[in-house]
Amino acid sequence: MATAEVLGQQIPIRFDSGEVAGALGDSITVLPLVVALGALTDASLGLVLLGFAVFQAVWGLHYGLPMSVEPMKALAGLAIAGTLGYGELVAAGLLAGGVLLVAGTTGLVGRVAALVGRPVVRGVQFAVALLLLAAGVELAAGAPVVAAGGVVVAAGAALVDRRAPAPAVLLAGTLAALYAVGGAPTVALPTFPGSLAALPEPHLTPGALTGLAGQLAMTVGNAAVATALLVDDLYARDVSPDGLARSMGVTNLVAVPLGGVPMCHGSGGLAGKHAFGARTAGANLVLAALYAGAALVAGLWSGFPMAALGVLLVLVAVHLGRVALESVATPAEGAVVVGTGVVALAANVGVAFLLAAVGHAGYERLRARGAAAEA
Repeated sequence: MATAEVLGQQIPIRFDSGEVAGALGDSITVLPLVVALGALTDASLGLVLLGFAVFQAVWGLHYGLPMSVEPMKALAGLAIAGTLGYGELVAAGLLAGGVLLVAGTTGLVGRVAALVGRPVVRGVQFAVALLLLAAGVELAAGAPVVAAGGVVVAAGAALVDRRAPAPAVLLAGTLAALYAVGGAPTVALPTFPGSLAALPEPHLTPGALTGLAGQLAMTVGNAAVATALLVDDLYARDVSPDGLARSMGVTNLVAVPLGGVPMCHGSGGLAGKHAFGARTAGANLVLAALYAGAALVAGLWSGFPMAALGVLLVLVAVHLGRVALESVATPAEGAVVVGTGVVALAANVGVAFLLAAVGHAGYERLRARGAAAEA
């Protein structure tokens, strides 16, 4: 096992089959969302991919672990579904970066996590899954024959490996895009904004704020607290939720103004890397190279069939929804999770989050009083 010295620390780095498999496994859930953001919003796919490349390397080396770096799924889902415009996504990402940096620096993350129940976090995740599902079905309906082909590809891949449908559809759509552009893609460096005036312009709206509220619930619960616990479980390392919040804050304050999208760590991505065999920061360096290479040919995906993208979004939605529902332990928790999703479809994720948080807190208080009375 090789090591690299970073800021005076020896960081273990390995480039074996487990690290490569872990890198590819993590990309399974990231690339579909990133391609969808590039296709359905004003985000520059090349700059988005480059942002992921840079911060995969940065945080892998900083933590000395195959730390996940993935899109903030609530904000990404809202942007893909058309609920948030690109300017609103930028504003929410910058605010998220500032809030996380302050919260991590002042030690607020642990206290905030205690106030937001896990069913509420899973409810927001389920809401995002429903929004992605609706957007995917709408795209697929535009070209039913192409969508049917995507479903056949996904079904065939599922017979081989239950994790294979989304990568298989992504590959099929990429091959179709190659055919559409007439051969080998053009290699081009992503173009950064040439001046301050050309930087993405944030639009702070009520929609951006309510989307941010739902995202922060997911980020604190899933990307900070749950990831810190998983690092201890899988790698016997002490990484604090507040430290993770600080690194996510820095990521967004640097990346979003330069054309990136809101990013976070995530327990799911970390668990996925570990399940595929990643044990060192080598997985992050492999993935950084993959994303950097993809950024050079980002124009390729301009020909990605929208109906196939719809199938891809449906697959991602099913995965997110299943993860949210698998954590349900009681009927009351199930009501919170499903109710949050329904309200999000009828209103928005922010309203759904606030109602769920208040309702769950009230339920827990009543349950505590009942338990005390029985005692």
